[in-house]
Amino acid sequence: MRTFSFLILAVIIAVSCNPQSKTAQAGTDIPAISDDSLFTLVQYRTFQYFWDGAEPNSGMARERYHSDDVYPENDKHIVTSGGSGFGVMAILVGIERGFITRQQGLERLQKIVDFLKKADRFHGAWSHWIDGETGRVKPFGGNDNGADLVETSYMIQGLIAVKQYFKDGNDAEKKLSADVDKLWREVEWDWFTQGKNVIYWHWSPDKGWIMNFPVEGYNECLILYVMAASSPTHPVKPEVYHQGWARGGKIVSDNEKYGYKLYLKHNYAEEFGGPLFWAHYSYLGLDPRGLSDQYANYWEANRNQTLINHRWCTLNPKNYAGYDSTCWGLTASYSVNGYHAHAPGEQNDLGVISPTAALSSFPYTPTQSMDAMKSFYYKLGSNLWGEFGFYDAFSVQDNWYPKRYLAIDQGPIVVMMENYRTGLLWDLFMKDPDVKRGLDKLGFKVDEAAKKEIQNK
Repeated sequence: MRTFSFLILAVIIAVSCNPQSKTAQAGTDIPAISDDSLFTLVQYRTFQYFWDGAEPNSGMARERYHSDDVYPENDKHIVTSGGSGFGVMAILVGIERGFITRQQGLERLQKIVDFLKKADRFHGAWSHWIDGETGRVKPFGGNDNGADLVETSYMIQGLIAVKQYFKDGNDAEKKLSADVDKLWREVEWDWFTQGKNVIYWHWSPDKGWIMNFPVEGYNECLILYVMAASSPTHPVKPEVYHQGWARGGKIVSDNEKYGYKLYLKHNYAEEFGGPLFWAHYSYLGLDPRGLSDQYANYWEANRNQTLINHRWCTLNPKNYAGYDSTCWGLTASYSVNGYHAHAPGEQNDLGVISPTAALSSFPYTPTQSMDAMKSFYYKLGSNLWGEFGFYDAFSVQDNWYPKRYLAIDQGPIVVMMENYRTGLLWDLFMKDPDVKRGLDKLGFKVDEAAKKEIQNK
């Protein structure tokens, strides 16, 4: 099966690079391939960010990679904990797709885990940025030089999938699974509550709780509370979730836009919903199909947020060049003037489309996401397509096409496209016994009939 996968992939890549192939659209030099082949090609190229593009000493995902001439040389060895959490899940996809062998994936993942064991940790949590050569903290900001519990939750989400994937394998695979379990057990989630019914995002070894940022919903941080409640060694009480994240029930919304119910109050973006990474990061492992608690139906909430995002871009109320029903997707990414959490609305739509928004939404909007993928690939061509797949963001309005990548945007593409295809990461994460207990403790339910109906569509 692996040999077959490698042969098919070789054909796809050869056809996609052959200028003599029949083109899909007049005026382009991009050859036409089947939708399924394009899907695989996008996954393969994007996966390479975490394989060939990884920081060599640690095996971790570089925070960013620039193909253009403004690459920050001093950042080439800086890795990201959250983006690497997405990356370890992408490596599992690479094994299953035949992009690499199981042994290659095992060796790379053990290298990453060995690095994480030695890297700076604070009450078990990693920092946002880490020096890939030394394992020391690279400050993310003036006061952010210690634990980042949200980024740690993304890493742990990925590692739990790794643990499940290898736990019944050979001796080396069982060792990897055991090493992951030890890291998981060492994170002191409950310590980050400061004895209150909420979790705090950051802690500094020399400045303590100076940032003092309580994590309240709704945004990208649901997985933090799921991980904290699921911990077998340092769990938080259910009250921390209900009073902190859900703000005593105030998280619930009855707002609708374009006929789509949002279910939850999106912080600072209640009318249209926030940037689309809010529907991705927590759900790389956490399966939203049929998932609900007393606050929301999470499949419907995520799907509706995505449909609102698509509808905003299609209607294009700000009249930006390039926007239409096949060129859409607003989320946090590089922006024309730095970095921005792009989202529908007058203030947060800056005319910048981020491919990760539509591509990571494949489970929710397969038709609209496929339309976007073909539009990005065939219409924008080399303006948007590079060695690690689609570049991070672009603006037709501003004629802005930077050849740059970010780990936190590339990872969800590979993972969510695979979840759409096979449910791989969802199945691995959701079968973990600790996760099952944590979700049950918080009052989450899975409607199996609804899940099956979604799977069969």
